[in-house]
Amino acid sequence: MNNYLIVSLVALVFAVILVGVPVYVSLGLVGLCSLAVHAEVSGTPMAWIVLPQSIYNGIGYSPLLAIPFYMLAGEIMNRGKITDKLVDFALLIIGRMPASLAQANIVASMFFGGITGSAQADTSCIGGILIPAMIKDGYTPEVSVGVTASSSTCGPIIPPSIMMVVYGVTVGASIGALFMGGVIPGLMIGFGLMGMVAIMDKFHHYPRRTGTIPWARKKSIIISAVLPLGMPVIIVGGIMSGVFTPTEAGAAAVVYSLIVSLFVSRTLRFRDIPGMLRTAATLSSTVLMIISCARIFSYGLTALQVSVIVGDLILSITRSPWVFLLLVNLLLLLVGMFMDGAAAVIVLAPILTPIAQNMGISQIHFGLVMVLNLVIGAGTPPLGVCLFIACKIADISVERGVRGILPYVMTEIAILFVVTYIPSLVTYVPILLGYAV
Repeated sequence: MNNYLIVSLVALVFAVILVGVPVYVSLGLVGLCSLAVHAEVSGTPMAWIVLPQSIYNGIGYSPLLAIPFYMLAGEIMNRGKITDKLVDFALLIIGRMPASLAQANIVASMFFGGITGSAQADTSCIGGILIPAMIKDGYTPEVSVGVTASSSTCGPIIPPSIMMVVYGVTVGASIGALFMGGVIPGLMIGFGLMGMVAIMDKFHHYPRRTGTIPWARKKSIIISAVLPLGMPVIIVGGIMSGVFTPTEAGAAAVVYSLIVSLFVSRTLRFRDIPGMLRTAATLSSTVLMIISCARIFSYGLTALQVSVIVGDLILSITRSPWVFLLLVNLLLLLVGMFMDGAAAVIVLAPILTPIAQNMGISQIHFGLVMVLNLVIGAGTPPLGVCLFIACKIADISVERGVRGILPYVMTEIAILFVVTYIPSLVTYVPILLGYAV
C-alpha cells in the first residue's frame, strides 16, 4: 500500500504545482495529507502535532541565515552599481575576443556567482545590463537569452551557493566542504560555456568589438573593480582559511558591500537601506517558505519510510554506483524542469543521499551532483525560472528563448556527467583544505 501511496503523493505535488498553485502551498498541503494518512494508519495524532514543529524546524536552523545575507549582499551590489563595475571589468578582460559581449556575459556571471550564490539574482542583475546591450550590439534576442540564462548556472555552483546551504542543512553535510567542492565544477561550467560560444561563433559570426579602450579608461575600470572583486575574496578566502563559517561570510559580505557602496563609491545613501532590506526580506522569504513547507512534505515521506522503500527499489534494479548515478541524473534533470531547486533538494536529498552513501559515494560529491542537476533545470522549460526572467528582459516568448539556450544546456549536461563520474573534481579542493568528504 505504501508504494501506491508514495507514487500518488509525489504525482499530486506535481499536479498541484502544474495547475498554478504556489510551490510552497503545494508542498505544505500534500505534506499535510501524507501526515494525516500516517496518523490515520498508525492511530496517532501525529499530523497535527508535527505540522507546526516541522514548519519551525524547516527554517529555524542558524546556517539558513546565510540565505538572507547573500540575498542582501546581491541587492546592495545591484543598487550600489557594483554589478556595473564587474561587467565593465569582464568586458576589459575579454577585450576584442570573438563574440566578446557574449563571452563577457559569462565572465561577469562567474564573478557575480562568487558573491550572491543565486542563479535568479544572476539572471536579473547581469541580464538586466547585458541582454539589452547584446541585442543593441547585433546579437539576436534568442542568443542573448541563451547565454545569459545558461551562464547563471555558475551562481549556485561557484561558492557561495544558496542551494548548497539548503542541501547541507537538509542532510547534515559540511556547508564549507560543499562550497569548496563547487570551485572546480563552477569554473568548468564557465569555461565550457565560453568554449561553446566560440564554437557557435564559427557558424553564426557573432558581433565582435573592434574598438580599443584608452589606457586612462582601462585604469579607471581596474581601480573601480578592485573593491567589488574583494567581496568574493572575503567570502571564499574567509571560508577556506577557516576565519568565517559560510553564514558569517555572508554577513561579512553585507558589511563589506555596504561600506564600499556608502563610503567609497558613494553610489548608495542611508535612505536606500530600508528599501534594500525589504527587497532582500521578500526574496529570502520566498525561499524560506518553500523550505519550511517542503520540510512538512519531507517529514511525511520519512514517516511513511519512503527512503527504505526507494532504497530497496533501487537495489533491486542495480547495485552499481555508476548506474545509480546515471538514474539519479535522469531523475533530477526531469525534476528540475518542474520543481524549484530548493524544494527538490529538501524532498529528495534525505531519500537519495543515504542510498548514495551506502554505495560508497561521497556525501559532498553527491550534493554537488544534485545541485548541478537542479540548477540546469532553472534554465529549462516548462518552469525554468532563469529562462523566464531572461525572456522577459529580452521581451521574447519562452519558445524562442529555448532555441537560444539549447546548445548551452547540452554543454552543461556534458559537464554534469564528467563531474558525476570523476568525483575528484569535486572532492579535491575540500580534501586539500582539510574537510571530511
